[in-house]
Amino acid sequence: MKFKSKINLPLVFRIEGSLLLAEGLFMVTVLPVTYLHHGLYAFSMPFSALITLLTGLVLLIATRNHKHEKTTSRDGVFIVCTSWLVLSLFGAMPYLLSKSVPNFTDGFFEALSGFTTTGATILANIETVPKDILLWRSMTQWIGGLAIIVFTIAILPFLSMSGMQLFVAEMNGINYDKLHPRIMHTAWRIWGIYLFFTLLETLLLYWGDMGLYDAVCHSMATVSSGGFSTRNANMGAFSNYSQVVVSVFMVLSGCNFSLLLLSLSWRSFAILKNQEFNTFLQRIVFLGIGIGLFLLFGCHQSFGSAFRDSFFSVISSLTTTGFFVSDYTAWPAFIGIILFLLMFIGSCSGSTSGGIKIFRHLIFIKNSVLELKRIIHPNAMLPVKINGKSISTSGVYKNMTFIFVYFFVFLVGAIVLLATGSDFDTALGASVATLSNVGTGIGAVGPNGSYVAFPLAVKWLLMLLMLLGRVELFSLITLLSRGFWRN
Repeated sequence: MKFKSKINLPLVFRIEGSLLLAEGLFMVTVLPVTYLHHGLYAFSMPFSALITLLTGLVLLIATRNHKHEKTTSRDGVFIVCTSWLVLSLFGAMPYLLSKSVPNFTDGFFEALSGFTTTGATILANIETVPKDILLWRSMTQWIGGLAIIVFTIAILPFLSMSGMQLFVAEMNGINYDKLHPRIMHTAWRIWGIYLFFTLLETLLLYWGDMGLYDAVCHSMATVSSGGFSTRNANMGAFSNYSQVVVSVFMVLSGCNFSLLLLSLSWRSFAILKNQEFNTFLQRIVFLGIGIGLFLLFGCHQSFGSAFRDSFFSVISSLTTTGFFVSDYTAWPAFIGIILFLLMFIGSCSGSTSGGIKIFRHLIFIKNSVLELKRIIHPNAMLPVKINGKSISTSGVYKNMTFIFVYFFVFLVGAIVLLATGSDFDTALGASVATLSNVGTGIGAVGPNGSYVAFPLAVKWLLMLLMLLGRVELFSLITLLSRGFWRN
């Protein structure tokens, strides 16, 4: 059997070079904080920025004669999957050079966790880490939040390349109805919304009890559904006002950004008519009130504390952000189980969150109900409908298969963790927290916990789960399949 790679390597190198150039420029924006709060290893960020910029520039110069190459679906899948690894490789340099992490595995883990917006950390004492490193840490989540590949779409036109294949591969589930026909304009408008949310949240947090530095870091981590904080106590270190502000923006970040754009562009309020969005809000309200009432009467918390903690925890778990205000593992067990299950679900498709997404859950539930009706009425035509539109049989099967594969990967991850010595809660918590890009789970990786104690080999397994969750399983599985490389 003959195998041959059909990947357009000059095109790949050119795109990766443009991404590294952008990453280096982001590193440069951290330098003022390095200057103001310089420490023993103040050279780490400037040196990392220099190496990243030079590497990106070399790749662009070396591939300057390939400006008119077009991306294929094969190239798109390959670039989507490898971009996270390449950017994380260079993004790990500041952690290593500043001695914030003890080895390469931990540095790569922290960087990949940031770029995939997972929020899983190996830093046991966050407040001892230099401020410029923590700012970079939050910035990696902000870059990865709306997907690294959207950066590529924004700059590809300037490189005379087409970005449609990359956009389709990365933004799976996004609604293209009535969006601008030119993908570059759509990408820039989505980034405009993303940037507006970041700036607005920063301003609102700064008006509260946060300084400008903390406000910027937490805004980037919120809008990206990332969950990295500058404090060991996470959002529990800040006021009730800040927690409410973060809760609101976690909800906004869990929305489908294409629908937000559509609603703003056409003034049609399309998002309010969307079944997935309405289900998203209903789950927040129902579970937030239900858990709040139990905390109020069952755990004897004050009214404000009970409902604030309840809604914050539900929103954080459902949007896979991973922020926390208190140790929810100390609450009654059934609440922990609910939050654990929410980590699988995720929020809306086309959002910055991870998880399976509510759209697929709606298909699963509707198809299960209709399957019972088909048993009673075998000749009836009963299509699955979302937002009044029928989902094709192949579409239903594809989404059902995705859910099955998702849980299979979760179980395999949990079993391997159990086999390597993790306790039951930690194995389940770490597997779902990395696969769903939540970061904060249960057991040793719950609130106030970290991933530092895992063996190096286990950390690589968890990084694989992060990557699988971020590229939505099928892209990476396709890349690893023999058929992808067959001539």
